[in-house]
Amino acid sequence: MEIGALSNTVLFQKMNKNDIEELLQYLSVKEKIYQKGEVICHMGDSVQSIGIVVSGSVNIAKGDAWGNETLLAHVECGQVFAETYACVQTEPMMVEVVAAQETKIIFLHIGNLLQRKLPACGCYEQFLKNLIQVMASKNLHLSSKMSHVTPKTIRERLLSYLSYEAVKHRSREFDIPFNRQQMADYLLVERSALSKELSKMQREGMLTYRKNHFRLYEKP
Repeated sequence: MEIGALSNTVLFQKMNKNDIEELLQYLSVKEKIYQKGEVICHMGDSVQSIGIVVSGSVNIAKGDAWGNETLLAHVECGQVFAETYACVQTEPMMVEVVAAQETKIIFLHIGNLLQRKLPACGCYEQFLKNLIQVMASKNLHLSSKMSHVTPKTIRERLLSYLSYEAVKHRSREFDIPFNRQQMADYLLVERSALSKELSKMQREGMLTYRKNHFRLYEKP
């Protein structure tokens, strides 16, 4: 098991190697490599493990009965997914998790940790604190997305999302984690309309972009 890789993830922050090794004794740990486009978790699955991305990245999307799909999130190396479903195991998975590139995932079955009385060791308490922090952060991210897709026009949605990325990166120049189709899905707009609006904003001197790299300009 890659203890070094786990120590760099949000779930194991503020924990040393010995803490992680002790904690893993109470978790059923599995790791698997997925190829680009391979489904990691299907909608309707019963999930009992938290997924940790130790290399590569994954996309989380939601589909409907008519085959329409909406991108909800992009999970990068060091981040986690399915933590809510792993904690509430009576609820079926309502999203699909797909490898965005060749990706290695470590799965942690946390049922034992949640059901047993915690031993007198700070590492267990720290792990649960980290887990709560992850869930709170996800809720904030969801709230942010709602603020991006609430505006009626494509430009307003772009202004909201790109402003958010600029604040997050503390810079007017940054990379976003989406290609153009993924960005359109995230903002719930058509790709062609999104590209047209971006081109218009670039002609107006509001921004420049190349693929997923953006630079925003202040008003003259």
